[in-house]
Amino acid sequence: FSPIEGEFMWGTATAAFQVEGNSSNSNWSDWENSTDNKGNPRIHGGQKAGAACDHYNLFASDISAMANDLGCNSYRFSLAWSRIEPQEGQFDEAAIAHYGEVIDACLQAGVTPMVTLHHFSHPSWFEQKGSFEKEENIAFFERFAEVVFKAYSDRVVYWCTHNECGPFATMGWGMGAFPPGKKSLKLLAQVLLNLMRSHSRVYHRLKSLPNGDKAHIGLVKNIFQFDPEHRWNPVQWLVCNNLDEIYNESIIRAVKTGVFKIHIPGVFKLVENLPDLKGATDFIGLNYYSNLLISMRRALNPFKPVKRPHQIQTDFPYASYPEGFYRALKRINTLNKPVIVTENGIPDDKDDRREDWIRRYIYAMRMAMNEGVDVKGFQYWSLLDNFEWAEGYTMRFGLYEVNFSTQARTLRESAKLYKKIIEETTIAQK
Repeated sequence: FSPIEGEFMWGTATAAFQVEGNSSNSNWSDWENSTDNKGNPRIHGGQKAGAACDHYNLFASDISAMANDLGCNSYRFSLAWSRIEPQEGQFDEAAIAHYGEVIDACLQAGVTPMVTLHHFSHPSWFEQKGSFEKEENIAFFERFAEVVFKAYSDRVVYWCTHNECGPFATMGWGMGAFPPGKKSLKLLAQVLLNLMRSHSRVYHRLKSLPNGDKAHIGLVKNIFQFDPEHRWNPVQWLVCNNLDEIYNESIIRAVKTGVFKIHIPGVFKLVENLPDLKGATDFIGLNYYSNLLISMRRALNPFKPVKRPHQIQTDFPYASYPEGFYRALKRINTLNKPVIVTENGIPDDKDDRREDWIRRYIYAMRMAMNEGVDVKGFQYWSLLDNFEWAEGYTMRFGLYEVNFSTQARTLRESAKLYKKIIEETTIAQK
């Protein structure tokens, strides 16, 4: 299963819109140039992605650095659908060739490429059609997936269909903080259902193509645990269970059983049989950061949490919680599929908590592995400081600090621990 038999996949991850720079013609480029109904900018401080990390041009040196400076042997990155198919049905051969160069740069550096097909961003024309609100639009994504699979499957083995269905639907159709900026539980549930349909259809379509039998195709699931701020409070438990049902269990259960179901008593119930979805993933990608503490005053805005006493706060409003990483690994393991940690990392501008995070989270992963969780790889989020969606450039996740004026990269001190762990485990395996 691994690129070299028995070798663990140590790597980093990025997403196209966040790092490439000079992106246009996408839902996110449109979003950052718009305002809400009160005239406020969509992005923190009115920031825009702009040149970002200029990874579109600097990818070769970035990939070389991750291999030589850190010792990484895998790299998860996404394709900018808006570059490859800027207009409906019109595919840009130069953009297709570009990502072929990225893949070749990985292979030349001894780095296994992992391609994500949809990481939050897609073409403006697809957004204008209603994107994943409408089942009929899935066919456009399926066509895109087939085009790029035919172009790269001779060199790419690992494929992720959708990144974080829960956050994509919740932030876009529940909280209104991502495009298209809607707030409707029913639409949120409909989008989740269509993402499950989309994953299943793309999975089976790619499997039917040349090289499909060699490809490892997976869904990336983000897990946030919803825990009561006060464990003695049964109302808080009820709220947590309902939130978990929408955000986590609806997806895990659908992949496990082929039945997509969301039921919020007194609000709505959605049940759909998707028999082709059952077991339709060769691995499960797990993105994990922290848990969310819920009380009644936070029930309407669960993504604005607090920390428990003595927890270490990150720059985001969530705390370090490696125990939750262990819990998430154990839970996702119930799918009985190999697990690749496709994202895990900390926003830490001062670089005074990242080393502790890396040490403790990887220890939690090792504990889960010792108890039988079949983890095949770990990809740190992120290789570079980047444009963190609605938060703009305020959150610094990178193993490399980026000077966005000069595009200079500086390896952070904390990243040296990650390098040491990779070196020690690689030596131990040999």
